[in-house]
Amino acid sequence: MGARTGKEYIDGIKKRQTEVWIHGEKVEDVTTHPAFKNVVESVAGLYDLQHEKPEKMLYTSPTSGQKVGLSFIAPKTKEDLFKRREMHSEWAAFSGGMMGRSPDYLNTSIMAFGTASQFFAQEGGGSDQFAKNAANYYEYARENDISLTHTLIHPQVNRSKLTQSEQKDPFLSARITKKTEDGIIVNGCRLLATLGGITDELVVFPSTINRTPGTTDDPFAFAFAIPNNTKGLKFLSRESFDYGKSKWDHPLGARFDESDAIISFEDVLVPWERVFVCESTNICNRTYAETNAVIHMTHQVICKNVVKTEFILGVVISMMEAIGIDQFMHVKEKASEIMVILEVMRSHLFKSEHNAKIDQYGNMTPDFEPLNAARNWFPKMYQRMNEIIKILGASGLMALPTEADFSNTDVGSLVHRYTQGANINGEEKVQLFRLAWDISISAFGNRQALYEYYFFGDPVRMSNAYYDGFNKQPYKDMVSEFLNRAKKEAGILS
Repeated sequence: MGARTGKEYIDGIKKRQTEVWIHGEKVEDVTTHPAFKNVVESVAGLYDLQHEKPEKMLYTSPTSGQKVGLSFIAPKTKEDLFKRREMHSEWAAFSGGMMGRSPDYLNTSIMAFGTASQFFAQEGGGSDQFAKNAANYYEYARENDISLTHTLIHPQVNRSKLTQSEQKDPFLSARITKKTEDGIIVNGCRLLATLGGITDELVVFPSTINRTPGTTDDPFAFAFAIPNNTKGLKFLSRESFDYGKSKWDHPLGARFDESDAIISFEDVLVPWERVFVCESTNICNRTYAETNAVIHMTHQVICKNVVKTEFILGVVISMMEAIGIDQFMHVKEKASEIMVILEVMRSHLFKSEHNAKIDQYGNMTPDFEPLNAARNWFPKMYQRMNEIIKILGASGLMALPTEADFSNTDVGSLVHRYTQGANINGEEKVQLFRLAWDISISAFGNRQALYEYYFFGDPVRMSNAYYDGFNKQPYKDMVSEFLNRAKKEAGILS
């Protein structure tokens, strides 16, 4: 099949008839439902972009010879990485970086799992089959341009319990309840499927917070991929932040609300050919690091975050000029903060690509150290960028008439007059400030802030993991050598 068009993506979603629930009702057709139709159109726009810019978005499949999405590429050279970065950046620019789970995010992880398939052949009966499954699924997803959502975390119930089996209801979190000749039976729930009901398939990622291998946590330790319309699978979506307003009034929320869903498994049969990990806490805890999936996924995320920072910087500069505050020192100082954030993120990305090396699976893999630093730093910086928008926008983020106000014959002229800027008319200024409002204040904007803060997990746990994994010895040695030299100069040491 090769790379899909937007129409092919929409037709595929419509035919699947995934069981999606939102606002207390079962959705008959996500492609036409008010909560989903606009974001479905936006995702379709991403697929169309592949064909509008094939030189940047597509490459030739190594097996079928067809043109497939560049986000699936198993990079063999640094040039491959550069090309993939350009592809990520093109898709991110489509939404100003406001779609955190655009399809390329999971495509990179599926590539990593598939090319590192032998990793899954290490443990347990049938593990050779699991390795074949990972390789086959990569091929299937790439050749059919499958859109994916994923679940990773257990439900937030009682975090004081170290294992899921210790919860008051040990069958709340998704777990294997039975193994049959045909596959595994899964019951319970998982969080938090972004783009949930508007994708083709669900990848259940291996949770990394199962504690003790070979214990009661193993039934919660698995990884697999299944179609979204699998019997017994339900997507329980959060409230939509697309409120049915015009795209003029809600320039982001009415286009890019990705939706997030709780996934309910009710006696879901996962065929053995779709299983990658089965009852192995040990394998789950090692999957991301040892397949290098976390590196390729982070590379996509940092590409997206660079574009997102560029977009926010453009909004801030435009706001400053629109109301004539671009000459004040304290205002320029705040804008320069975002400029510095942008250059730091670009530097991390540049270093990761130019220090890339071939890994044990034959893939050109970015240097993880700068990417890891960036993914720990950006969540905090995003909150600051949001704050800067609010500080500079001030009352202008509240005095926001709607599109209907401007078109009203009674008050339209007044609204135009009273909302004008220093060098911009009222309608243009309000449209700009509504964009700033949708980034920083609206429900959509606040979801973005929370989403970025926890993108890769709890920032405290992440920073502790970063500290524990950091090679601290050279810096300790530097201090020891300096102190020893000082002692010698003082005659204390011979």
